[in-house]
Amino acid sequence: MAQEIEIEFKNLLTQQEYHRLLSQIPFPAYSDTQTNYYFETKDLALQQLGCALRIREKNGFYRLTLKEPHAQGLLETHDFITKEEAEACFRGKMIEKPETSAQLHELGISLSSLSYFGSLKTERREVQKEDILLVLDYSTYNGTSDYELELEATSTKNGLAKFNELLTSYRIPKRDTPNKIKRFFSTLNTM
Repeated sequence: MAQEIEIEFKNLLTQQEYHRLLSQIPFPAYSDTQTNYYFETKDLALQQLGCALRIREKNGFYRLTLKEPHAQGLLETHDFITKEEAEACFRGKMIEKPETSAQLHELGISLSSLSYFGSLKTERREVQKEDILLVLDYSTYNGTSDYELELEATSTKNGLAKFNELLTSYRIPKRDTPNKIKRFFSTLNTM
């Protein structure tokens, strides 16, 4: 599937909260590593539209994803790419792929205006519980690190209820939690 709607809820965690969840919820003993490589125009046109563009490398596979605002969450448009295509993108030669290129064109963003800004590495653990996916992340980028809980759901109402219940039961305060790409770009301004 080239497009999907992502309904997720996020909360930044302290290191202590992260380890408490890790020990009390049956997450896998070992994490999967993934790296997000972020792209943007010089004038941050994607961010101004509420969008984000990344290549994710996980288990030797690369996927280009454009995220756009959607009434029910985020619309994600995907294309699989090769390692060689990803490396060309890092060097400033964005590769035209059918799904993401069409969406970028609709947004008025040309491939030639996109530049590589850097990467964010995540150690991720996931556990499926009934109709939700719980995700525990430890991310490092630009000399910064953070901990995050994500809950992915099939409906906003159900997901929000379960997310609030989870935070309450583990006594974790709800925190303003920008997405990873916003956190990444905020560190570029302080470097």
